[in-house]
Amino acid sequence: MRFVIDFGNTSAKIGLFDEDRLILVKREVKKKEIMELVRQYEPKSVMISSVSKKLEKFMVRLSTQAPLYLLDKNTQLPFANNYETPDTLGSDRLANAAGAQAKFPNKNNLIIDCGTCITYDFIDQNSEFHGGGISPGAILRLKALHNYTSRLPLVDLGVSEVPLIGRSTKKSILSGVINGTIAEIEGIVSRYKEKFDDLNIILSGGDAKFFESKLKAHIFAIPELVLMGLNHILKHNEEL
Repeated sequence: MRFVIDFGNTSAKIGLFDEDRLILVKREVKKKEIMELVRQYEPKSVMISSVSKKLEKFMVRLSTQAPLYLLDKNTQLPFANNYETPDTLGSDRLANAAGAQAKFPNKNNLIIDCGTCITYDFIDQNSEFHGGGISPGAILRLKALHNYTSRLPLVDLGVSEVPLIGRSTKKSILSGVINGTIAEIEGIVSRYKEKFDDLNIILSGGDAKFFESKLKAHIFAIPELVLMGLNHILKHNEEL
């Protein structure tokens, strides 16, 4: 079995794989719990993806329990990376690309990760990663409206129906942020479809389920795509 750990902007998520089968997912886990799980399951290897630079001591402790791999600019990837500035490329974006490659090989894949930020990443049918785009996520937009204005309230994203015409300030904010985000995503998807044939659209990230039913395009929603990609990269490195 393999363990993969995704340290995101706000929390950590872990996945336990039996070859390509994801058999356990835990969210918002602490480092102590991760160590306990590694001791319990005794994986043959572990891979970490992190946006944080403060994991050195934890990684040293973890490496005493199993062979440890860190996804960074020096990691061998199962695809060609054509990004012009690989030093600045987030490991979560690489993991998403790897997950798409594993799930839909020999396809043009556009991955839309809806989380703190919305990232768009494209890996083509020849297994070449080209990059994409980054924009603020829905919650980040809601917080920005509150933090950078004097009177607009902080509005929660947790709603099922979003009006086009907001008849209160709260509903107007939700209409602008959510409908604006949907319009952005659908506009980007449309432009990619004009450029690339046989295009898979994959939605991932913490807000994937929220936006899945609101988008018109045919989309594969795979919330655990980053974990799947980390496992794919880990397998690739084990075989080198």
